[in-house]
Parts: sequence; C-alpha cells; structure tokens
Amino acid sequence: MAFLLAIIYVVFVSLGLPDSLFGVVWPVVHTEFSVDESFASLYSIITAFCTGGVSFLAGWLIRKLGTGKVTLYSTLLTVFGLLIISFSPNIVVMMIGSVVLGYGAGVIDTALNNFVSLHFKAQHMNWLHACWGLGVTLSPLIMSRFLTGEAGEWRNGYRVIALMQFAIALLILFSLKKWKLVSENGAGEEKSSQNKSLFEILKIRGVLTSILSQGLYCGMEFLIGTWGASFLVNVHSLMPDEAAKWISLYYGGIMIGRIISGFISIKASDNTMIRFGIVISFFGMVLLSLPIGNVAFFGLLLIGIGFGPIFPSILHSVPDRFGKEYSADITGFHMGGAYGIGFAFSLTFGYVATATTFKITTVVLLALVIALFVVNEATIGILKKK
Repeated sequence: MAFLLAIIYVVFVSLGLPDSLFGVVWPVVHTEFSVDESFASLYSIITAFCTGGVSFLAGWLIRKLGTGKVTLYSTLLTVFGLLIISFSPNIVVMMIGSVVLGYGAGVIDTALNNFVSLHFKAQHMNWLHACWGLGVTLSPLIMSRFLTGEAGEWRNGYRVIALMQFAIALLILFSLKKWKLVSENGAGEEKSSQNKSLFEILKIRGVLTSILSQGLYCGMEFLIGTWGASFLVNVHSLMPDEAAKWISLYYGGIMIGRIISGFISIKASDNTMIRFGIVISFFGMVLLSLPIGNVAFFGLLLIGIGFGPIFPSILHSVPDRFGKEYSADITGFHMGGAYGIGFAFSLTFGYVATATTFKITTVVLLALVIALFVVNEATIGILKKK
C-alpha cells in the first residue's frame, strides 16, 4: 500500500504539469497564430467539453478497466496531446491537441480522486493535491525559460512536459498489479455491477449543490489560470515572462495550502477545511484588488493558499456524503459538472474582459467566492436534513 501511495503522489504531480501551460503561453501564442486574445475562451470550451464530458463516463470505464489501466491510458493520452500541441502549425491543430489532452485529463482526474477518497485518509487527499500544485507550479517555471527566447520556443516547453509525462506513464505501467490488488482488497470502487443514470444520480439530495460548489471553485481557479497572466500584462503592464512567474506564485500557494491542510485535516472535517479555504482566498482577492503596486500581487499567493483545501475536501467528502457504491459515478459527475461550470465562467469572463477591461477580474473573483460560500452552506444544510 505504501509503495502504491508513493506512485500515486508522483502521478498527481503529472496531473498538474499540463494544467497551467495554456494560460502562461497564450499571450505569446495568440500573436504567433494571429488570433484575437479573446479566442482563448473558445479554446477553453473545447477543453471543457472533452475534459468534463468524458468524466461522466469515468465510473463505467473504471469498473470496466480498473483504476490502474485507466490511469495509464489517460497519462499516455496527455503525452500524445502535448506533443500534438508542440508541433502545431496553427491554432486548429493546437485545438486538436487540446482535445486529446482533455480526454486524458478528464478520466484520470476522476479515477485517481475516487481511488484516493475510497482507500486513503483526508490528509493524503490534501497532500496528493499538493503534488498537483507542485506540477502546476513547476510547469510555468519551466515554460518561462522558453518564453524569453526566440518566437516559437514555447513549443520546446510543451515537449519537456511531454517527456516528463511519459516517464510517469512508465512508472504506472510497472505498478499495475499493485493497483489491482488494492482495488480487490479495498472498498471496491469496481465491484458495483449496476449503473445509475445521470438523472438518478442528480436526484440524490445534495448532489446538485455539491456539484455547483465545485463548479464555482473551478470557475475561480480556471479564471486565474487562463486569464491571470493576461490580467497582469494588460492591467499592470508586466512582460509575459514576469507575469508567468507571478502566476507560478499563485499555483505555489495552492501547493502550500494543501500541504498545510493535510496536517489540519487530521483533526478537522472536510466541511471545516472548505470554509477555511473560502475565507483565506477571499482576503487574497481583496489584497489583489488594492492599488498598492507589486505588493498586491502577493494576493495571488494568498488566493492559492485558500484554494488549497477546497477542491480535495469536496471530493474526499463524496463517499461519506453519498455512499461508496456509486462514488466513482458521483465523483465523475462532480468532475464533469465542475469543469463545465468552471469553463463556462472562464469563457464568459474572457469575452467580457477583452471587450471591456481586465480590471473587472478582482470584482468577478470576489463575487464567485461569495457565491461559493452560500452554495456550500446550502449543501451542508441539505445533507444535515437528509
């Protein structure tokens, strides 16, 4: 079990590696491909459709193939998607690569989060997601080294990440027997022989509001990930490579927040961790909105720390809130719904901000974090009555 847990920690790093690349390279890529900056919103729709859509099938795939094989195949898909993007001659081919990347990311997200929520304690869920934070922190730093060179050098950044993903895929390949053994001896995420429809799952009390709360969180995370660098470039006149470093600070905050949350969650409940994260991120958004120069950018660090426990705590609570038998399906619906809602917010924001001004960024973030607090409390209330 300890050996497999160590592998899962590494795999969670690989989950984060591709996630922060697009937002960082977009200020350069949209110029190279001669497309409007707002086109990132349409690009995000493609990613959301693929990543979120396939999550709804994850429960069936996990029962069919097993978590280990699903994780392996999904990781290989991300490698293929990254390579397509790195060799893309235009935005159309880049979007095709994004489709492949999205399919891989959607299934592996659901498979791993469900596996961990069933077999490991809350602190591991937080620490594992801290490893995701390590991945999304490292990739902008890696990419920033290629953004200061000649035009098109960003492609080599994608290739470096693809190579790292392939090495992790080999590690998963040689550990497949361990995954199967834990699944057979554990809570049995692959043992249910029946399938519930989407509508049957959504009828379960509290599921809809729980999905919405995760969607609101993803809306904020995707907004900063996709448009954070553009906000810093357009509003604060930073150079793209400098903006990328500040966005790395945000992702580093998520990683730090999840490390800290792992220790706190030994004693605190998932609900407490979610509330803690909302409050911290609120104060970070307030700091980011203040006219105090570069000091305000440290609000990105505070936002990241606050974001740290929210996503893993919502996912870890799924088996406890709604039962273990269909936890893979419900986790998949959480992931799919969250991606759909999150990208919808990011899409809408992209069109509005590029048509008006990126100065609305902090106002929108504050509105979303307040909405998250309200919906999360509604979910807790519904489950108490249930």
